[in-house]
Amino acid sequence: MEILQDYSIEQLRDLLAEYGEKPFRAGQIFRGLAAGKKISELTELSLSLRAKLKERFADEAVRIVGKKISSVDGTVKFLFALWDGNVIEGVLMRYKYGNTQCVSTQVGCRMGCAFCASGIGGLVRNLTAGEIASEIYAVNRYLGGTTEKRQVTNVVMMGSGEPLDNYENSVRFLRLISAKDGLNVSPRNVSLSTCGIVPAIDRLSEEGLDVNLTVSLHNPFDERRRELMPIAKKYGVSEILDACSRYFQKTGRRYIFEYSLVKGQNDGRECADELIRLLKGRPCHVNLIRLNAVKEKNLEATSDKDAYRFLGLLERGGLSATVRRQIGVDIDGACGQLRRKFLNGEVEFEGQDR
Repeated sequence: MEILQDYSIEQLRDLLAEYGEKPFRAGQIFRGLAAGKKISELTELSLSLRAKLKERFADEAVRIVGKKISSVDGTVKFLFALWDGNVIEGVLMRYKYGNTQCVSTQVGCRMGCAFCASGIGGLVRNLTAGEIASEIYAVNRYLGGTTEKRQVTNVVMMGSGEPLDNYENSVRFLRLISAKDGLNVSPRNVSLSTCGIVPAIDRLSEEGLDVNLTVSLHNPFDERRRELMPIAKKYGVSEILDACSRYFQKTGRRYIFEYSLVKGQNDGRECADELIRLLKGRPCHVNLIRLNAVKEKNLEATSDKDAYRFLGLLERGGLSATVRRQIGVDIDGACGQLRRKFLNGEVEFEGQDR
């Protein structure tokens, strides 16, 4: 079974030619799917064409099967079912400037970062470009949005999975959601988070997409970083910094370093001083994150007081830095937590959609 959301308008035109259909139908299909509709809901098409399409393509690529809404900040954590029965998750974050959706790019993850629940159980499979896009289509529809009046304004590729480990599908996803006949999300409104796969960062810089690059750093010392992130055994901090510099030269886009503060491991003056030495003068920003504890991991979050103390050290050292606002803490907001609890039968949903 395929999913029709993987197809660009050009590919849809070719497909429709096989069925003897007019090319303009491609735009109707593309817009309808981008609006979050199933094939069976594309009423502009004849019943016979919809039947033909459903013989080959899943009627619905991604659907919302559950959601948890934060009573603190209105953040919504979604559980999505894929057409093949796998489940993934995503988050809708509400800000003054609009709604940001965090999407997953893989079912599970093989990066094995010590602080993340996404990698528990390893990688199941990559998501296709259309499946990633369908996460946004579904949430935009949930919010009452259309292709003309989009309610999801920004996208962060920071959910389960490593986007650059699913490179081809991640790039095709960016082209799908930025298509003018679809949701028309500018790549400049998209942030792609990577644990630092250097060759893929260089490749991304050549795509002409100008997405915001975000790199999970978490420790400025290679030896200590390897304890948190196995990928650090392959790509050192200096290699990542060089790749970021090349990305900036190609795109002109400032890059961001994500830095999860782990008590007693990376929140001391020594780490702050090394970050300042490495990053001062670079066109970058440091986003400090108070760790969302995962019960299967034996890591403790830095206190709020120490997080802001660490921020002060960086700022006094000349770095642009912030402590990220904690959102969704009461709804298993961190990557992989909700999916894992669902698979273990540990969670129920309010307003569950089935």
